[in-house]
Amino acid sequence: MAEINKKGKKKTDKKQYRGYIVGKHAFFHNLWVDIRRNKVLYIFLVIILVYFGIFHYAPMVGLVMAFEKFTPIKGFFGSKWIGLQNFRQFFTGPYIGRLIKNTVIIGVLDLLVNFPAPIIFALLLNEIRLKAFKRSVQTISYMPYFISSVVAMGLVVGFTKSGGFISEWVARMTGGSSQNLLNSSKWFRPIYILSGTWQSVGYGSIIYLAALSSVDQELYDAAKVDGAGRVRQCLHVTIPGITPMIIMMFIMRMGMVFSVGADKILLLYNASNYDVSDVINTYVYRVGMLDSNFGLATAVGLFNSIIGTIMLMTSNFILKKTTEVSMF
Repeated sequence: MAEINKKGKKKTDKKQYRGYIVGKHAFFHNLWVDIRRNKVLYIFLVIILVYFGIFHYAPMVGLVMAFEKFTPIKGFFGSKWIGLQNFRQFFTGPYIGRLIKNTVIIGVLDLLVNFPAPIIFALLLNEIRLKAFKRSVQTISYMPYFISSVVAMGLVVGFTKSGGFISEWVARMTGGSSQNLLNSSKWFRPIYILSGTWQSVGYGSIIYLAALSSVDQELYDAAKVDGAGRVRQCLHVTIPGITPMIIMMFIMRMGMVFSVGADKILLLYNASNYDVSDVINTYVYRVGMLDSNFGLATAVGLFNSIIGTIMLMTSNFILKKTTEVSMF
């Protein structure tokens, strides 16, 4: 029964457990108790929230430029509002077909080649039993990821120019003469995709190696008892064990198909391969940084982000229905 205090009001029943209570105003009391007990964790949480707030959410105010004829002097809220005119200019422009085509082709090729490459590499590393050799291969494979894109693409340009290592190798394989491969439209996409493989295959395999370490070893023992060899163990134990991680990474990768990075392309493309190398992000760079049309650049970037979000949500929904594994 509820007790009656001196003023004649009923006291609410509150159950306590190690300082936590249950009642009408329990949330704020329990939060304060938890903060006092886990000060360090909450400090780290505040730092993370401040970081995301400053560098990820505050800049979203700039999206208003997509609907304005933006001028830096007048600012975000003083520039002329023009509605969807920037979007109309982009969709009716002469480059829309080439930009979307090149973005889709490069994005899909990158997905087909560079998504499974780290998985295959991790599976191969997992089969190596000599630990010293395995660690050496891992270390060497990680190195290209930590090289600056400018330096890495400088090496690619040097290797693919006339007389370069790759150009000479291609000339021997095809029976032709050594030439600058980046001056040919047919070679730009393979060079771009394979340079991405070289840079990311080692670093990208880390998460799959971590997933492989969590596979139950008893499953391998049971497979050996059943007479399964290394290949069958890989197909029926290893791959199913890391399938949830593969699905999660695939969903995130689908959201980046349209986000073909402009940095590498800007370092590799030229007038000779422009027809196959110009993508949405390079167009945003030209319009925004070179032509100072910030409104149009923001509109195109917003369109690109919306498409990426739609692809992420769609792939997550489909895989959730078919595999019961999803991000959310």
